[in-house]
Amino acid sequence: MATLTRPFTSAALRSSQAAAAPKLRTTPASPLLPGIKSNLLKPRTFASTAPSRAKAQAPKILLEDKENGYGFVRHNPLPPKPRSRAVTEIRGPYYTVMGSRYLSDVLETMGAHVDGLKFAGGSFSLFPEDRLRELNDLAHAHGVYVSTGGWIEHILASSGGDVSGAVDKYLAKCKDVGFDVVELSTGFLSLPGDDWLRLADRVHKAGLKPKPELGIQFGAGGDTGAAELESIGTSDPSKVINMAKKFADAGVERMMIESEGITENVKTWRTDVIQAIIREIPLEKVMFEAADPSVFNWYIREFGVDVNLFVDHSQIVQLAGLRAGIWGKSDTFGKITTFRP
Repeated sequence: MATLTRPFTSAALRSSQAAAAPKLRTTPASPLLPGIKSNLLKPRTFASTAPSRAKAQAPKILLEDKENGYGFVRHNPLPPKPRSRAVTEIRGPYYTVMGSRYLSDVLETMGAHVDGLKFAGGSFSLFPEDRLRELNDLAHAHGVYVSTGGWIEHILASSGGDVSGAVDKYLAKCKDVGFDVVELSTGFLSLPGDDWLRLADRVHKAGLKPKPELGIQFGAGGDTGAAELESIGTSDPSKVINMAKKFADAGVERMMIESEGITENVKTWRTDVIQAIIREIPLEKVMFEAADPSVFNWYIREFGVDVNLFVDHSQIVQLAGLRAGIWGKSDTFGKITTFRP
């Protein structure tokens, strides 16, 4: 099968190609952002719609092929993209390096099961720009949206006196290099709720999708030790629920629920927090971080295949098989099913 990656080209060659190609209509440079222009394109949906070229070439997975594949085997059907439920976001570069060749392997084999790709923190800022664009373009070619990590915390904490200008420049560059979603986390910051909502509005106005990350554990997100996190303590779950409702009212499409303090770096899982969130917030509005196979196994067992999950890229095959109901652990094998005539 022909690869969907765009070959790496030099800056000079890209410049000549750009000169020959039709130019997109752009807005004048913003007075706040001298020299930066933003394309007048509709923002891609959160569960990104694949370009028509990728749709036409996307192969049917064997499990869905009744004539020539394994479609005769009982399984839970794979909903088409873009999805609002059963959304799977995978981690990009963080614990390990990820380049276009590796990502191509992941998406050419399991792309049908992947909805989003998230860079951890500000890891994307460490890339040469050509390589970052290459990864983002590759994801889009497979109908996968691309999300920043929670680097907004660093922008807010280190921008000096012109916080507004720094945020605008950050968002403009994120859009320029091909991001669709900007994560808004405050794991290490004490930020008033109204300010958090203003950030979400700023992201919307930049033509991007805000993805607030909510959690009960202060200091989460930086591999802080369990003992240190325990000494800090956790917030009341009602704080997460109240903020999630405000974000939903503000038009936020989906929020990430941080695992630390709930299923990660804890002696006992706080399943009461998860149940409280699900009772108050629609399932399609939240995505749960599931940092371990035993965690996403529990989520699928408790809430079914429609729960939205964030996992490491190394776990996508295991999660896809669990969603399909074709394998699982001892408590889920042969027990994950749907009824959708």
